[in-house]
Amino acid sequence: MNVTLVLLIVLFAVLAIIGVPLALALGLSTFVSLALTTDMLLVVIAQKVQLGADSYLMMAVPLFILAANIMNYSGVTERIFRFARALVGSMPGALGHANVVASVVFAGISGSAIADSASLGNIEIKSMEDQGYPTEYAAAITVASATIGPIFPPSIPLVIYAGIASVSVGKLFMGGVVPGLIIALALMALNHILSVKNKYPRDERMTLRQIWDCFRESFLPILSPAIILFGITFGWFTPTEAAAVIVLYAFILGFFVYKELKLSFLPRIFKETMMTTGIVMFIVAAANAFSYVLTICKLGNVLTDMAAAMPNAVTFIIVVNILLLILGMFMESTAILIVITPVLVPVAQAMGIDLVYFGVMMVLNLMIGLATPPFGMGLFTVSQVAKLPVEKTVKAILPFIPVLLVVLLMIIFIPSLITWLPSVIM
Repeated sequence: MNVTLVLLIVLFAVLAIIGVPLALALGLSTFVSLALTTDMLLVVIAQKVQLGADSYLMMAVPLFILAANIMNYSGVTERIFRFARALVGSMPGALGHANVVASVVFAGISGSAIADSASLGNIEIKSMEDQGYPTEYAAAITVASATIGPIFPPSIPLVIYAGIASVSVGKLFMGGVVPGLIIALALMALNHILSVKNKYPRDERMTLRQIWDCFRESFLPILSPAIILFGITFGWFTPTEAAAVIVLYAFILGFFVYKELKLSFLPRIFKETMMTTGIVMFIVAAANAFSYVLTICKLGNVLTDMAAAMPNAVTFIIVVNILLLILGMFMESTAILIVITPVLVPVAQAMGIDLVYFGVMMVLNLMIGLATPPFGMGLFTVSQVAKLPVEKTVKAILPFIPVLLVVLLMIIFIPSLITWLPSVIM
């Protein structure tokens, strides 16, 4: 391993440990390691930073974020939660189940775990507190269910993976459907067990007419993932065009159909979208330069040699998942995805691993990191929403982590859970 690579990794680790923002840690470690150990023109790094964000496919990221923000200001979030509550209201721990179901539906709009946590979290946690649930339990199931967002289509991390690995976005979106539903069912099963044990309340059973009314109110937002999936699958539009269509669709719903979106809201919506996009794309750009250095230092060759020494592809996948779980506890998932994907994808290809399966598996693994102590971003986001010390959220999330890991193991050892739907439809 050459000096540049060692210095790059050490510098990044030190900067991350002392609390330097992730994008700056990636950029500074890249710049300093090259400046001190090579005679490469540093303008190359500036070009790699620029190219990291200069992508037609990556334009889908701010558009999906904008669509989620528009729908959040249009009363869509409340309608989705009411419909989810109507479906499961008579079951033990009804609001916990509604929390999970709402995350599945909202995932089809936002494609982001953090957006799910922040948008739905306000409504879900307050409703659960009002009905007598412990605040820490409400926060924990909100964090756990938010992991569905980037698995179920559309998905911002899957768009990023597709851009790096040159894989069909449509196939990745289709591949995430079954795992997303499995996560939802697993979380609902655990919620049922804990609700019965702790005697959590249930809602009154709604009539079919009441359920129908809630469904009718939320039907148009629920159509969002179908529009995206079928539009991409049948070639009506590209993923970036799909994101633009959903932005227009969200505006029409909010302004003309529900009439809750006001023109005065738009500056705030655009500001929130720009702030979120700026954070994501800053990390994307810096991580692209970082991964470029990893490539020129031939880390991929080292990993390929190590993989060749492994007895089979399953062993390689298990090692990758252990690595991602460890990194996910300490780093932001988008940065991990961007840095690791260019290094691991060639190795996976050489071992004959399906890249759609590999991508969905990686994203699922990294979403578990969002809910995993000590530095899972979902824990901090929901703790802030719930006005709860992070330590209490961390303690409450612990029963949910094994359930998410069991689903990950299912995905690892049953690849058809990911590959079946894309192979049938596409």
